[in-house]
Amino acid sequence: MLRGISSLLTPELLHALASMGHGGSIAIVDANFPAAATARRLLHLPGVGTPGEIAPSVRDFNAILSHHQVRPKAIEHHAFYRAAESAFAVLRTGERPFYNNILLRKGVIAPETT
Repeated sequence: MLRGISSLLTPELLHALASMGHGGSIAIVDANFPAAATARRLLHLPGVGTPGEIAPSVRDFNAILSHHQVRPKAIEHHAFYRAAESAFAVLRTGERPFYNNILLRKGVIAPETT
C-alpha cells in the first residue's frame, strides 16, 4: 500500500489509467452491468459499494468537475453500453443501484510555460 494513495487505486487500475492515451475512456460500472460481455479490459473492485447513499467517489467527481467548471453530461442507457464497449477499460464495482455508471475521458495536460 502506498501512503497518501487510496487503496481503491489498485496496481491494475493505475496501470490502465497510465496506459490509456488522451481521449481514451474508462467506464466505471455497477455490479449489474454486463461488464464481462462488454469490456476489452476488465478490472474489478467488488468490495466497493454504497447502497442507499451518494458514494463518496461520486461526491469527489462532482467536486472536481465543479472546480474545473465542467458539468457532467448524462448519456442514454444504450449509448452508455456502446461507449463502454469502446472504452479502454471497464472497472466493475460492487455498487448495486441500477444504472450507477460513469464514463471518464482522459484529457491532456498542457506544458508548463516559463
